[in-house]
Amino acid sequence: MPDNEKYGAPQKALLLNLDHTIFGSFAEIGAGQEVSRWFLRVGGASGTVAKTISAYDKEVSDQLYGAGTRYVSMPRLKDMLESEWEQLLAQLQIARGASTRFFAFVDTISARNYAGTNDCHGWVGLRFQRHPEEPPNDLILHINLMDRNNVQQQEAVGTLGVNLIYAAYHAIASAEEFLASVFEELGLQRLEIDCLEWRGPAFAHWNRDEVHAFLVVGGYAEAVVFPADNQAAPPNELLYKRALVLAPGRFDSASSLHAELIHSTLENLPAKELMESKGGLGLFCLSVAGNNASDGKVSVQEIVQQVTTLQRLGYGVMLFRAQELYTMSTFANRYTKSRIHFAVGLTVLVRIFHDSYEELAGAVLEGIARLFTQNVRLSVYPMTAEELRGRIPAERLVGWRWKETDGIVSADNVHPAGPLDFLYQYLLASRFILAAKPGNALNTEV
Repeated sequence: MPDNEKYGAPQKALLLNLDHTIFGSFAEIGAGQEVSRWFLRVGGASGTVAKTISAYDKEVSDQLYGAGTRYVSMPRLKDMLESEWEQLLAQLQIARGASTRFFAFVDTISARNYAGTNDCHGWVGLRFQRHPEEPPNDLILHINLMDRNNVQQQEAVGTLGVNLIYAAYHAIASAEEFLASVFEELGLQRLEIDCLEWRGPAFAHWNRDEVHAFLVVGGYAEAVVFPADNQAAPPNELLYKRALVLAPGRFDSASSLHAELIHSTLENLPAKELMESKGGLGLFCLSVAGNNASDGKVSVQEIVQQVTTLQRLGYGVMLFRAQELYTMSTFANRYTKSRIHFAVGLTVLVRIFHDSYEELAGAVLEGIARLFTQNVRLSVYPMTAEELRGRIPAERLVGWRWKETDGIVSADNVHPAGPLDFLYQYLLASRFILAAKPGNALNTEV
């Protein structure tokens, strides 16, 4: 078969079964045994499957892989991977090691429960040899399951697992090639990959930050996080139950000013919000859409450069596909019910009220409603009138009015063009929009 031909999960599983140099074990928890099932049903499974196991019971799982970790977590996955690999080699290395490329596939998944109340996500891992007797390589993925029912989520995990094993042996020349192969027959409507780790000689040429940026640029994730401490983590762990301060900006403008906005807003979060959450967290927010690049696109290298610059200012960065604030808050609300504060300057405020929101049937009214019905507050910091005019195209300011105080314009002295001013004054009076002053406490009571 031609190397450039694309195959579905059944064909990939069969090709792997027919390659008698590839042999390994499967340990799957939480979404059936959908990966191993493909290898067992297409024929020739004895050529690939050494063992398949599913330890659903917690006590059994603890006995096999050790206690003390959450069952759907990276530590648990790593324990599973280590245990299955050691057992595989102990049983088969002497008899088959010289001619076999071993692998161990493991996953621990929280598929949709009966009530539909859980976070549908999981960890998927693969340890494999590219050549017999060489050091192994590890791949660890965090995934979000987007299908609405359990059966569809199981099917997505099955396809992903087959794709992952096949890609490890046939599509690993670059991260781009690898991810395209892993995502075949899937899409953002079904599954996201928002965190990826690896080690081993097969990945010597991969750059971690570039790969994580490509997860968003390539359409494999809605958003990824680059934490301030540079320790990779999926958004669901970093954002969980946190009171968030998000500072959105463009690639050509995000700077130390945004760090000051984050710091000031975090310092003044109401004590009640902090007590009812797991504490405050500030993040820069960048979008790969709507940048000012000449071709409308920003390169992965430019993203990484800007992320690194912002991390030096003391806060992590969340990279989004979309640029609308209501999309960012919708994403954050997956993982926290605490209030979300956007720390912005007047330029972002103008954009919110100027954008046409052509993708929404209700245009600007729907766009603004989607933002402020998600437990969001907009803390708008002042700037000089000169800076406001310099950073916003003149056509966007047509009809806008403001009052200057010593050359400074603040949110409570701004009037959008036309009837939108009535809506703006309502949001201001209701304290959905806060005219923030650095150093002053935020009174966010509505």
